[in-house]
Amino acid sequence: QVQLVESGGGLVQAGGSLRLSCAVSGRALSRTSISWFRQNASKARRFVCLIRWSDAGTFYADSVKGRFTISRDNANNTVYLQMNSLKPDDTAVYYCAARLTSLTPMVSARHYSDWGQGTQVTVSS
Repeated sequence: QVQLVESGGGLVQAGGSLRLSCAVSGRALSRTSISWFRQNASKARRFVCLIRWSDAGTFYADSVKGRFTISRDNANNTVYLQMNSLKPDDTAVYYCAARLTSLTPMVSARHYSDWGQGTQVTVSS
């Protein structure tokens, strides 16, 4: 099992930037992938991006490509989500989640068993 704690959410104007953090602890992470999801009220939790801990390989949803960057700090067991050029549509609760690394990126929330508590991101127009 993996424990995850998100931080860094807040209120930002459209066009601005925020960096979210996800502190990770628990089992050895070499075979783990960490993903970010987001959820608006009354909508399903949607995949944002993923990073493989072993080689820092990444995968992004089309909606955030070129604006968001996921990275990991091996020494501090932390995953970051740098969000630039934010839009009001990016407003959501952002969650990090963990699963064993698979051959193909898993983009459905139902494939993840370990979740953080979430952090609110609000982008004003």
